[in-house]
Amino acid sequence: MHDARQHFRRGTRVPGYGHDVTVVDAADDETPLSGGRWTAGVVRVGDTVRRRPSPSSAFVADLLGHVHRAGFDGCPRYLGRDDVGRDMFSYMAGEVVPRWRRFDDVDVVAAGELLRRWHDATRGFRGYDVVCHHDPGPNNAIFVAGRPVAWIDFDFAAPGDPIEDVAYVAWSWCISGRPDRGPAPEQAQQVRLVADAYGLHRRDRLRLLAAIHEQLNRNVATWQAVAAGSRNPTADHPDARLRANEVISWTRSEQRYVTGNGDAFTAALSRRSTFKIKGEPWYG
Repeated sequence: MHDARQHFRRGTRVPGYGHDVTVVDAADDETPLSGGRWTAGVVRVGDTVRRRPSPSSAFVADLLGHVHRAGFDGCPRYLGRDDVGRDMFSYMAGEVVPRWRRFDDVDVVAAGELLRRWHDATRGFRGYDVVCHHDPGPNNAIFVAGRPVAWIDFDFAAPGDPIEDVAYVAWSWCISGRPDRGPAPEQAQQVRLVADAYGLHRRDRLRLLAAIHEQLNRNVATWQAVAAGSRNPTADHPDARLRANEVISWTRSEQRYVTGNGDAFTAALSRRSTFKIKGEPWYG
């Protein structure tokens, strides 16, 4: 097994980060953290979370520094690397839901507002208009007192169209073909609440349903790549490839559900909302 300590000595500058980072000793009292789909071996050590670096480590380190300087407190801080080369982040107290489930209206409004705050905080990073999370599901949120207050896991963060993230939140927090997730008209009302809470402009609300379909298509493509062994996370997380075909089948079922109830979602997004939007629409 490769020993990263030969590359990361205490007090040294980590190449590619553009700034000095803290290098500390690894600790023995490590508590494994579960829930990640891609990265195995994530642990808690005291008030830190540690995980193996990824190709996006440098980008994420700088991005988290940028959003914190912008006043955004809804994500961990990047703290450098320990003496075995793992990325370290501040530990955020709270809970992570083990799987997607039915959320109430207050939850989905909080998710929409948290997403908008994230996008606003990323503006101007490296000259980009916005950096999307690209995986803002409930499994990547920290819940305190039952409400989402922070995002975690930024492996897929990259410049993008904000509606991509809004669509992912609408799908993952509001929509499901499972009978215990409620009828389609109620789900459609929650999708509208997400759009309202985010402050999505009318013209973008009208293309949100198509954006949800696009997120479902991307999920299929991502897991097809995992099944084929052409994604690095396959080797990193041993369960990913085993689950790939199951996730593809489930996603296609979700696609059929959204298509079959398209009229309900379109009608909800077309109606004038009485929800009080915080701030101005992203696209004015």
